[in-house]
Amino acid sequence: MTSFVVHRNGQPATTEELTPLAFAGYAHFTAMQVRGGQIRGLDLHLERLRYASHELFGQALPDDRLLSHLRAALEAGPPDLSLTATMYHAAGEFTAPEAGVRPEVLVRTGPAAYGPQGPLALATVEYERILPTVKHVGEVAKTYYIRQAQGTGFDDAAFLDRQGRFSEATIWNLAFWDGTAVVWPLAEMLGGTTMGIVRRQLDRLGVPQRAQEITPAELPSLAGAVVMNSWTPGVAVRQLGDASLPEAPAFLELLHQAYEAEPLTSP
Repeated sequence: MTSFVVHRNGQPATTEELTPLAFAGYAHFTAMQVRGGQIRGLDLHLERLRYASHELFGQALPDDRLLSHLRAALEAGPPDLSLTATMYHAAGEFTAPEAGVRPEVLVRTGPAAYGPQGPLALATVEYERILPTVKHVGEVAKTYYIRQAQGTGFDDAAFLDRQGRFSEATIWNLAFWDGTAVVWPLAEMLGGTTMGIVRRQLDRLGVPQRAQEITPAELPSLAGAVVMNSWTPGVAVRQLGDASLPEAPAFLELLHQAYEAEPLTSP
């Protein structure tokens, strides 16, 4: 049984179907880790796809149809894997959508992922994503800034908006620790599904958390920082730009505890 599956609308995709999409760039997606055939935060993934489909296409597929497509891909692979669900429109780019034509779904699976060990050093760059609340494809800047950062001795890059506030990192959300509370950056960004899982489970655990504007000047007053995405609820960040940060193992353990408290569910 292979980890690599590509389905279009719930069926194995053919070369003929995929060829027109090879250079397409008007689409959005969600990425998740599947363990034992189940998913954490499935409701958050469905919410993300609904929201982004309305934003890009003016309509969304029903949840039950999306779930059936996810199930079809999972049944074709092993119990532990990575899954990406991409929504696109047959009208393609640079055209107006046809009335009544619904978005279509590509589901791709691959080997399970767990993220880097860390701690990471992140360069800081001024950058604001277009449609920051949508997880859309074709974001050349993310790879560009990763490579620029690695070329100067960093592992990755974090973004500052035009007001000088931290928002997110290239493929990550940022989270900070003040020694007592989890601090989320206040800026325009993509709200990650793992971020959503951690936030609601921290609430259930009674852990203080707040959102505030964070600039490089605030970093010396903080007791730790992490990045998180669908791979992992936390990788320690040891450096942001010129500022060094403590690794805060208790903070990292807390985030993983919150994530593990989220139940796995079947599509």
